[in-house]
Amino acid sequence: MNPRISLRLAMLGMKRVLALSMAATAVAAAPGLAAAAYPERPIRYVIPFPPGGSTDTTGRILAEAMSKILGQPVVVENRGGAGGNIGAAHVAGSPPDGYTLLQGTIGTHGINPTLYENPAFDARKDFEPIARMTAGTNVLVVNPSVPAKTVQELIAWAKANPGKLMMGSSGAGSSIHMSGELFQVLTGTRFTHVPYRGGGPAMNDLLAGHIQLMFDNLNVSLPHIQAGKVRALGVTSRNRASVLPDVPTLMEAGVPGYEVTSWSGIFAPAGTPRPVVEKLNAVINQALASDSVRERFDEAGIQIDLMGVDQFKAFVDSEIDRWGDIVRKSGAKAQ
Repeated sequence: MNPRISLRLAMLGMKRVLALSMAATAVAAAPGLAAAAYPERPIRYVIPFPPGGSTDTTGRILAEAMSKILGQPVVVENRGGAGGNIGAAHVAGSPPDGYTLLQGTIGTHGINPTLYENPAFDARKDFEPIARMTAGTNVLVVNPSVPAKTVQELIAWAKANPGKLMMGSSGAGSSIHMSGELFQVLTGTRFTHVPYRGGGPAMNDLLAGHIQLMFDNLNVSLPHIQAGKVRALGVTSRNRASVLPDVPTLMEAGVPGYEVTSWSGIFAPAGTPRPVVEKLNAVINQALASDSVRERFDEAGIQIDLMGVDQFKAFVDSEIDRWGDIVRKSGAKAQ
């Protein structure tokens, strides 16, 4: 990892200890009153990736809907870098009062705990899982200059030219990155990974031909696929995507055992009062169930997936275990 990023993450970790000690007295003094008065001021909603990607799109829609329900502004703040770790570490080090939230992902709370030697936070211990938000499909897309028209043709070309294909991602540890790593493990291919500070910049370079392929969130790639600017070879889900019925799953395309579902959810710093967590879960689920939000998510090709607090916590624990095994088998390391 870049030494400057390592230092920044370490400093964020130190800030967490101070924040917890400062907030502990106030939180313990009146836990029963926390939810009744909450929120009394604007809430910061941290998206750990830059503008333009799927996480940013869904986060802004949800934040707007939450603002209307809570009667307080929910202000989006993009803090990208290190595969989402910088934004996640910032929230982990914030006061546990419900006024700083994180839109975590399969990357920050599934993959990164194993991929990064020191992510500057503990995905299990430093957060209160609040609510699951989305479950989505990734899609393998290539620049039209790549000669492969099918997954098997891509595998053959990659094996004949090991390391020559440049694979972009939204950052080390993202579902986009690990979708590609799992593909290489199962097919015996080798790409050169090029991490970006978000899916938007990676897609821009794919469109420009600076990289040859990526596993992108389907909702982000769909307009480019439909416009013929990139070629879709396969989707990562168990079933075909309704918006791309002619594109096979990677299992159908000859990669047995391949399945990746990208997800996101909302987290607060550990120690946030349970009544506040429960209130936020209810508000988030109410917002996501509203017709206006569902319509906007449908238009973007994003699937809503609601969970209660305890159900979401159990899910996050299982994802950390699952992706820990995959990361170790792939040999992938944060760059």
